[in-house]
Amino acid sequence: MVDRNCEHEAVAAASAAIVGRLSEQLGEVTRSIQQFVVSEIAELRGDPQLLELLRDSVEGNLDTVFSAIRHNIAIEHVEPPTAALEYARRLAQRAVSVNVLIRAYRLGQKALLNTVLAEVRAANLDPQLSLGVINQITEITFDYVDWISQQVVATYQGERDRWLENRNRLRAVQVHEVLNADAAAIDVDAVTNAIGYPLRRSHLALVAWCPETANSDELARMERSVRELADSIGSGGSPLFIAADRVTGWGWIPLMADSATGAVARTRAFAETHTDAPSLALGDPLPGIDGFRRSHRQALDAHAVAMAAGSHTRPVIANADAGLSAAALLGGNAAAARAWVGEVLGPLASATEADERSRETLRVFLRAGASYKAAARELNLHFNSVKYRVQRAEKRRGRPITDDRLDVEIALLLCFWFDAAVLQ
Repeated sequence: MVDRNCEHEAVAAASAAIVGRLSEQLGEVTRSIQQFVVSEIAELRGDPQLLELLRDSVEGNLDTVFSAIRHNIAIEHVEPPTAALEYARRLAQRAVSVNVLIRAYRLGQKALLNTVLAEVRAANLDPQLSLGVINQITEITFDYVDWISQQVVATYQGERDRWLENRNRLRAVQVHEVLNADAAAIDVDAVTNAIGYPLRRSHLALVAWCPETANSDELARMERSVRELADSIGSGGSPLFIAADRVTGWGWIPLMADSATGAVARTRAFAETHTDAPSLALGDPLPGIDGFRRSHRQALDAHAVAMAAGSHTRPVIANADAGLSAAALLGGNAAAARAWVGEVLGPLASATEADERSRETLRVFLRAGASYKAAARELNLHFNSVKYRVQRAEKRRGRPITDDRLDVEIALLLCFWFDAAVLQ
């Protein structure tokens, strides 16, 4: 019966000898693996500095795993090569996907095992010993790649988070400058390059927000949602997103001229099928840097209306919504608006379900040119039902609407948009 300890020692000695010979050819093996990885992964080509750092990373990983095999060092006791960690940081800074980094390690392991196999064949070992050597080196390199992958991914993610935080902070400063500076003094092309957003396109500005929670990743979730929205509505490029506070973000989606029309409607369709999306306040799609600024102001006004109303359940509120822009202008002083609405509508401004139905019928009736027939079609009611509700609303108000119809329409508009904020 073969002594298992002797067999294990023989395999360990043969493995050490194999990697010892490969260590003597470290430069050649490094170049071979680097060239193989680069030939398979297009994202790693082109930049001389990155290529040199990749070579150093490959060499550092090979030297580390060879030492572990030669000296029987447990993988958990080795130190990650400095060049490997720095290469992960550089890829993070260049926005190269972490999946590319992981794939590079897998391909590197494949190339190394092919090299080991060739060296084992050249050694003319006993077939059983050759099999043991290949199994041992395969297991150790697998354990090493599994371990080092965790180290470099953690380094990558930490650097990516730091890099994005710094970049987003700088981008936010530059965006605020665009919003507040004299438009004539802005170098559009220079700012476009600085913030990575095409300012010469048409822009759909938005404010995204979500309820206050204990989660710390709400902004990241909102940014992902804005990117998905941009893809869904046919954006002409990557959207721009900056944080306004912990649960609120400002966004801009670049649009080609032919896709600007209908962008708001497509956004509503997106919100209907993405129930986990944040609430959105939209400006109008407008062109150029002036449109970038104007659409943003419109989105801010729409957001202010939603916030003042408090109980808004609409997933999307847009400047294009009938009466919204006027409501935003009139609702700057909620207390004054509430008092005035009470004076104009009287008891009809009460926060009851019956009064809400009466107000909505009266609002649609007046908007339809005081046509019972047109209002009935819009409300999907019988002609007589609309007439009854209008009469009831006038009675509830305490006086007819003919003398101050414009005031009534404005008061009803404020009730529609601000809801409980202006009701008695």
